[in-house]
Parts: sequence; structure tokens; C-alpha cells
Amino acid sequence: MISSGEGAIRVERPTKTLRELALEKVRDAIISGHFKPGERLVERDLCAQLGVSRTIVREVLRHLESEGLVTNPTNKGPMVALLDIGEARQIYEIRGALEGMAAKLCAEKGDPDLVAQLDAALASIRKAYALNDMRSVLEETTGFYEALFTRVERQIAWGVVKLMTVRINHLRSMTIKTEGRSVDGPKQMQLIVDAIRAGNGAAAERAAIDHVRAAAAIADAVLSAQVPAAES
Repeated sequence: MISSGEGAIRVERPTKTLRELALEKVRDAIISGHFKPGERLVERDLCAQLGVSRTIVREVLRHLESEGLVTNPTNKGPMVALLDIGEARQIYEIRGALEGMAAKLCAEKGDPDLVAQLDAALASIRKAYALNDMRSVLEETTGFYEALFTRVERQIAWGVVKLMTVRINHLRSMTIKTEGRSVDGPKQMQLIVDAIRAGNGAAAERAAIDHVRAAAAIADAVLSAQVPAAES
């Protein structure tokens, strides 16, 4: 016998729509490098690969264009955007300023729970690197920096960083794959955590800025050698 209680047989709405799922898939494919900079994104092919309608594919491409991951040149159709080296440098400048500030405030706060949270995030990043799970590296790194900002109540600064998250992760997806980054990156982040643990604000700020500058130098070299997929 079916229960007469309210909601007993209610069909639960999926947590994510088909459009949202398709958006995540294409975004991840661009960030991971499955779709290369300059590569054309053919609607018909995406419909077949994703198993969704052309309407959804068009909505996804428009959204990714607003995020800067897709461009739509006249008479060429949508394609993966080439990362602009000038924009990348500006992103790293903003990151360095904001992350340095957040690290300094974290050190001055002297919060053992925050240090434990950063230690755990860094351990997860190292584990993801060991498993060659680059998606998890990106996710755990975002979590590391979210804690850095929000535990010192700098939600507005974190909001600014979040607005750039897609582009930051696009850049980060390139730098984390370069030789030695799986060791050097976490080592540099460890210096940030150690300085916060010691309550040394100046050292924490310096370590955060040094980490960003190292990533910026790698990105600069990669982007300088960037060749569109159509030309390679």
C-alpha cells in the first residue's frame, strides 16, 4: 500500500540540469586541454559527444564565451579561446596582491584550526598529484585559497578571486602539468603554511607572492609558445 503522507512518492528534481552538466563537461574539457586553444567547437559534433540538443550546446557555448574560454570570430564559428598573455599577467598581479594580503592576515590571526585546514588541503593536493588527478589538484587548490580568504573574513576579496576562477584554473591547468611543478608547487605552498603557523605575517605574504610569481613565470613561457590548434 502506498503511503498517503505528503511527498511520499514525490519525484525529486535532479540536483543539476542537463545544461549545467553539459556546461561542466565542456568547461572541464577546455581546462584539461582536451580541446586545444584555437580548436573549433562544432555544434553538431558536441551534440553527438554530449548526447544533448543543439539548443543546449548553443547555450553552453554562449556561457563559456562569457567566461572567456570560448571565442566566436565572424565567419569562423565558436572555438577555444587563445589565452591572452597580457590578461594572464594581470590575473597573476591581482592574485599576488590579494593572496599575499590574505596569507599575512592568516599569520597574524594565529588560528590553529586554520593551519590544520590548510595542512589537510595541502596533503590532498599532494595526493592528487601523486595520482596524476589534475582535476582534483585544481579543486583542492581552490579549497586551499578559499580557506585562506574566508577564515580571515575577506569574503569580498575571495569574491574577486572567484570571478576569475575559471581563467585562473585554465592557467593553473597548464602550469601544474609542467616539469617539476608537482614538487615545486606544493613546496612553495608549504612555505605559506609554515609562515602562517609561525605567526610571521611578512614571511607568509612573501611566500604567497613568490608562489604566484613562480606560476606567472611558467605561464608566461607556456603562453609565449602557444600555437593555435588549427595551425599546429
